Amino acid sequence: MANNDNVDESRRSFLKKSGYAAGGVVGGGIIGSLIGINLDGKEKEDTKSDSTKNVTQERMYFTNQKDFDVLSEATERIFPKDDNGPGAIDLGVPYFIDHQLAGAYGYNTQEYMQGPFHQGTDFQGYQTRLKRNEIYMLGVRMLEQKSKESHDSSFTDLEGDQKDNILKQFEDDEVKMRGVQSSEFFTLLFDATMAGVYADPLYSGNLDMEGWKMKEYPGHVGSYKDKIEEDEFINMDPTPLKDM
Repeated sequence: MANNDNVDESRRSFLKKSGYAAGGVVGGGIIGSLIGINLDGKEKEDTKSDSTKNVTQERMYFTNQKDFDVLSEATERIFPKDDNGPGAIDLGVPYFIDHQLAGAYGYNTQEYMQGPFHQGTDFQGYQTRLKRNEIYMLGVRMLEQKSKESHDSSFTDLEGDQKDNILKQFEDDEVKMRGVQSSEFFTLLFDATMAGVYADPLYSGNLDMEGWKMKEYPGHVGSYKDKIEEDEFINMDPTPLKDM
């Protein structure tokens, strides 16, 4: 989470140098667990002209614009726009999350969700009886509630450092939520934000493949056999799933 806008090296530069996305997020660890959207096969009118998007920027889960705006601002603080490139909002991350919550991932359809419910340990993963989309709805509305309690203002109207402070309270489990710990909501939000930044554009995030371009990630390449022996670094235009 961005706590200082004046640091010499941005978080995004660190991620690029670390290879985190190429080895973890894009490699399938996070995205593999998030992609569960149920597409109905109907072609919808695209709201932007870029040909890399197969899914339009339309809400599928959030019915309240205010809830969606709070979600959007929270993702932007996790992955903000800076000199390196666009932030979460411009990359379509809020729509990526919205579409995931409307599908199998959001409804936990591939997981056993019946009782009895016993107290789990920190090593047993997902333990709440709430579905992920329910956690998001509670979390987003609690972000708004905490904002009004602390600053008498909507989360969307706060300064960056004020938003960061509230998000940090969620991350540190200082916010009480019913049925789930606030840190669990923050972890879901953080992981999904990063996944939306680097997902294939088919899933509504990573618009124009800008997330990949910032990391010089080539996208979906069937083979490197004609390039693997080259001595110099090869710049490649990224390839989305739709072009495979």
